[in-house]
Amino acid sequence: MTLFTSILAAVAFFAGSVGAVAGFGIGSILTPLVATQLGTKFAVAAVTIPHIAGSAVRFWTLRHRVNRRVLLTFGSMSVIGGLLGAFAHAYWTSHLLTIVLAVVLIVTGAAGVFGLAYHFRGPAAQAGGVVSGFLGGLVGNQGPVRSAAMLGFDLSKEEFVATSVAIGMIVDIARLPVYFWSQGQKIATQLPLIGIMVAAVVAGTLLGRILLGRVPEDHFKRMIATLILALGVILLVFRNA
Repeated sequence: MTLFTSILAAVAFFAGSVGAVAGFGIGSILTPLVATQLGTKFAVAAVTIPHIAGSAVRFWTLRHRVNRRVLLTFGSMSVIGGLLGAFAHAYWTSHLLTIVLAVVLIVTGAAGVFGLAYHFRGPAAQAGGVVSGFLGGLVGNQGPVRSAAMLGFDLSKEEFVATSVAIGMIVDIARLPVYFWSQGQKIATQLPLIGIMVAAVVAGTLLGRILLGRVPEDHFKRMIATLILALGVILLVFRNA
């Protein structure tokens, strides 16, 4: 096993643990690491596979806590946005878009950290779903944007994670054929590496599911906002790395 493969396995385990607690993080953490060795376009496509695996495990353990109202409104629009973003990903990648994404995460994360409440209902929730889905399909960072928007819904921590995971899994399944179309040959040559990511993410997810139960309900949303803010800063600082 090469040094990069060992690092990737460890990071994938960590990403799975974070994702199980926060409802996002696998794509945000793994995609930049894979991109350093194999390119951004491949990374966005390939990380979708372990992301689906981790999401499936999280969904099964929390399936009874999915908020159907948020899933059918915000979630359905996320699927549409995800497909549009996945098609755009095949032709266009922009550093400007990464900057916009980072600023959105910083603003929404800071609002949550400092207790500035915002609420999404009706058309605003649907618009948030389209935007988060599109950004996710395009740059592989849908989870933080989706979670930032979902802070505007009145959900318990289990509902938050379960609904976020359900939406993310549907979006991933919808956009995966597009990625196979654009990156299928390269994915086929890297199946062992992808298999390692899948195994590590699933193992980390099982650990994270235990940790979720220990997070105090009244601190959960502020914790999510802090993670979103941190990811926004990291994206902004290392956007050209």
